[in-house]
Amino acid sequence: MKKFLLLLTILGLSLNCAYAGLKSEINDVINKSGINRGSISVSVKNAATGKTVYELNQNVPISPASTQKIITTTPAFMTLGDDYKFSTKLYKNNNNEYLIVLGADPYLKSRELEKIVKFIPKEPKCINIDSSVIDNNEWGEGWQWDDDLNPLMPKFSAYNIDKNIMEIVISPSMSGYPPEITQDVSYPLTFINKIVTSNNTKYTIKRQNQISPDIILLNGTIRFGQSEIIKMPVSYPKKYFTMRLSEAIINQGISSSGEYKNVKLNKNYTLITLLSHDINQAKTDIFKNSNNFVTETVFKLAGGKYSSSTGSFENGHEMFQDFCKKHNLDTSKIRIVDASGVSKNNLMVADFMTDFLYATRGYLEPNLATAGEGTLSNRMLYLKGFVRAKTGTLSNISSIAGYISTLRHQSYVFCIMINDPKSSAGDKKMLEEYILRTIYSKG
Repeated sequence: MKKFLLLLTILGLSLNCAYAGLKSEINDVINKSGINRGSISVSVKNAATGKTVYELNQNVPISPASTQKIITTTPAFMTLGDDYKFSTKLYKNNNNEYLIVLGADPYLKSRELEKIVKFIPKEPKCINIDSSVIDNNEWGEGWQWDDDLNPLMPKFSAYNIDKNIMEIVISPSMSGYPPEITQDVSYPLTFINKIVTSNNTKYTIKRQNQISPDIILLNGTIRFGQSEIIKMPVSYPKKYFTMRLSEAIINQGISSSGEYKNVKLNKNYTLITLLSHDINQAKTDIFKNSNNFVTETVFKLAGGKYSSSTGSFENGHEMFQDFCKKHNLDTSKIRIVDASGVSKNNLMVADFMTDFLYATRGYLEPNLATAGEGTLSNRMLYLKGFVRAKTGTLSNISSIAGYISTLRHQSYVFCIMINDPKSSAGDKKMLEEYILRTIYSKG
């Protein structure tokens, strides 16, 4: 027994010495980076024991950017379950009334609507829509109004279709003349075209929100012979959806007024058919590709299932808090205002993130990207198979969190967040990589 206790003591001392060496190495890397230590927040813990092996400003609140997706969508996916499907359903009642029940499916495409409406007779009494699956708040708190043309930040609602994005094509003409502007689908946009065909391409696109978000001002030049394809978020998802639905109905030769009342599904309706998409694609799009649109939709849908009501951010937040309580995770030092981490009103501490990673490692680790995948496609290729992580980037902010295995066969959870306006995005990401390389080789 004494020999066993002695062995444990020696092992503990060895680990403490190893951790002390790792701490010194990481400090050296940070000091040499030239980035202010006060703007860097780091937490590293042993993935087997949860013991802290390195920390720096670990309880200082910082906007986590997209690493926040780790903590919001893990409980969301667990709540929805691996067999969950995003479904759009068609019902009818005995009065020849048809009801399309929306599922906020982030993968629904316009061309798929005909698969549903073909079950509607040529002369239905009416076609209505149940959009109660999630609420009508189409953007997150603190999202920047001047980002409303960012294709990475489309609006999200029960009326999701075509990712709520349409394509605009700018086709140059003769030198000195304006280009032609066309749309891939019918949607009431008005273009104020001040672009001129020239020998280079440099233009801006702005919504004229003071008049109407469907009036688009284009300014600048476009190079002769080189068309531009612009992915543009739709300003009114409901309008866009109902226009695509009307097209599908007309294509099927169905008589319809084009007006779709909001009607809640009730026991008088019978299911006719459905169209669904598997949830597994969402895991890849969120954890590896950092898709904001899918993230916000999944979080609200999970909140709806958790509360047995309409999905909302508030219900999703209650789900998140309940999940953390069950896993003994203290949320008192963090603030969550959206699911995707887009808003700078979110606040995270690195110590909470590593606690969360430790508590959910069995589920979360296999779902994160390794080097060469998703947002890590061109980063840390030398760590392929050794690191699984989620990245985050906002103005002046860079972050990364996840799991790493070392040359000494140790495993760690880590969170690195840098909020420094004086350093470039490249410098921040380089520091992240040097810290992880140090953990890999010295940990």
